[in-house]
Amino acid sequence: MASGILEVELVDAKGLGDTDFLGDMDPYVLIQYKGQERKSSVARGQGSNPVWKEKFLFNVEYPGSGEGYKLILKILDKDTFSSDDYIGQATIYVKDLLAIGAEKGTAELHPNRYSVVGADQNYRGELEVGVVFTRNKAKEEFDEREFGGWKQSHFR
Repeated sequence: MASGILEVELVDAKGLGDTDFLGDMDPYVLIQYKGQERKSSVARGQGSNPVWKEKFLFNVEYPGSGEGYKLILKILDKDTFSSDDYIGQATIYVKDLLAIGAEKGTAELHPNRYSVVGADQNYRGELEVGVVFTRNKAKEEFDEREFGGWKQSHFR
């Protein structure tokens, strides 16, 4: 089993359906991976084309328990006086990325556009996201000096 860090780079969104009648919506993203959740900042007044440029880290094990090797990115509109409005979500399947990273030490999905789908299953815009998996070093990979390996003596 390989463990490591999954780094999610939330870049921006394009063409999100505006949920506010007055003014621009204030979108943010909830990113979920196997019971872990991270929340982006609120893109105040940026409407249907918000920019975040934020990174989030998740602890990952591969293969791990369950089959849900996916990132779920839920986009919501922050409302001051009522509950936040659900805009839609994008799903990124990362099983292959984790398998490659577990074997090679690291694997990357360069920033790409993913479709946002609303509760009615209709297209609601695009979300640009990049993902990198970096495997933690196993104990046997650490520098031998840390484990009493041969060192040159300073005595003559």
